[in-house]
Amino acid sequence: MRSHLTALLATCLAGGAAAQALEVRQPDTTTTPLPRSVVVGGDTFTDQGLVATGVLPAGTIDFLGDTLGSFSSLAIEPGTWKREGDTYTGVLWTLPDRGRNEPEHNLFFDYAGRVNRFRFTMKVRSSVGADASAIPGAITLIPDGGLELRDFRGRPFTGAEPGTGTTKQHGILLPSPREGTGAGKISLDAESLQFIPGGGFYIGDEYAAHVYRFDARGRLTGVLVPPRAVRPADKDGKPYFTSLEPPATGRRNNQGVEGMALSPDGTRLFVMLQSALLQDSAGKGGEGRRFTRVLVYDTAHGKVPHRPVGHYVVQLPVYDDRGAGDAPNRTAAQSEIRVLDNHRFLMLARDGSGWGAEGGKPIVFKSIVVVDIDGATNLAGTDYEKGTKSVLAEGGDTLRHGIQVAAWKPLVNLLDPKDLARMGLALDANHPGLAQLSEKWEAMDLLPAHDPAHPDDAFLIVGNDNDFIAKHCVMEGQACDSPIDNDNRLLVYRLTLPHH
Repeated sequence: MRSHLTALLATCLAGGAAAQALEVRQPDTTTTPLPRSVVVGGDTFTDQGLVATGVLPAGTIDFLGDTLGSFSSLAIEPGTWKREGDTYTGVLWTLPDRGRNEPEHNLFFDYAGRVNRFRFTMKVRSSVGADASAIPGAITLIPDGGLELRDFRGRPFTGAEPGTGTTKQHGILLPSPREGTGAGKISLDAESLQFIPGGGFYIGDEYAAHVYRFDARGRLTGVLVPPRAVRPADKDGKPYFTSLEPPATGRRNNQGVEGMALSPDGTRLFVMLQSALLQDSAGKGGEGRRFTRVLVYDTAHGKVPHRPVGHYVVQLPVYDDRGAGDAPNRTAAQSEIRVLDNHRFLMLARDGSGWGAEGGKPIVFKSIVVVDIDGATNLAGTDYEKGTKSVLAEGGDTLRHGIQVAAWKPLVNLLDPKDLARMGLALDANHPGLAQLSEKWEAMDLLPAHDPAHPDDAFLIVGNDNDFIAKHCVMEGQACDSPIDNDNRLLVYRLTLPHH
């Protein structure tokens, strides 16, 4: 159980999960022995613990000659995941975001949008239990090229800040710098990646909160434009794609489509905002953005649907960023999702502390939870979606009467000191021989274990985003060195999932 969790309010809903109002006031570390299980909707989900890890040095150079930006999202290419004995192999694609940047100094690069390809090998004991978990497995990542993304006209994207600049392609308004770095290109801050059955992939964006559809060669073929409620707009309702200032309504700056995933049958696309929309935010504190939105699209009859069939509110945890027992002052924003079926998904929620973060604050909360939208209020087609009506009660920080949030329960707690130590990691930087757990864990993929003795077992790959922090960094031919190396890192958990 959580040893330092000081507030947990739960109400049972249809579907059997618990709707969580979670306040974390001290570091949410766990010492409960593995395996650890939760029951959601009458089904048992089990975390067997860490089974493997892998590292790429922070100074690794990618196929376009820039410092490799690690993993805002990642996915194993469909059809490539194989097992032979205790060795698993596949083709891993990883998604960097907009390149090295310093918004406080208005420093951005004309960083071309891309996906990086690796040959992935993991050696891990296929059995489960104490003997297997005692011996950590090893991951090898070999860079193997990638794809440079291209727009409708065949031009590259840019990571540069668009300001108030826009352009139109195929009748769709898109963010684009008017002058200077990246002028005339579509600005892309890529955060989520999902392969599409039959070929191609989706990428979710921060600037416009769009979901872009690409073919297998990396060419843009369609844009899923979010509903009015989500689109960033100024006080006059005009598009406001900049990341330097918050809009009046819509996605928060730098808080766009952080999580996105298809259901296993390929018929539902879940698109999730990193935290609350501006109109759903309470006050000016960091804890006031806990009610975020998840949109569900029907992709059975078209890969670029025009409107959601489902639209739900998920309540995120809040925490005290000093871990000192005080009232929460931050929201544990979600950083990635992976869908289990048509109503349940895994969600990674985390704090902003760890290796690579400034300020030296303790790591307080990093967990993967099982979310169930069964029983939550569907806002699709309502004023909460077609307009900018807030889901909050007037003048308060609670939801309006009649809006029920999605239910969730914690499954994987990354803050397990004993489990991390086996992989050479610790929760702070004062453990000789152990690296501190990095700040930004933003990528996940879920893959079958191919274990006949345990047919419901799966591997959950979790990756960090190192923000291009490296002692020897290069971006567009220019130096971008940092005082530390923040290595690219993968962690692999073994899960037992119902009917996986």
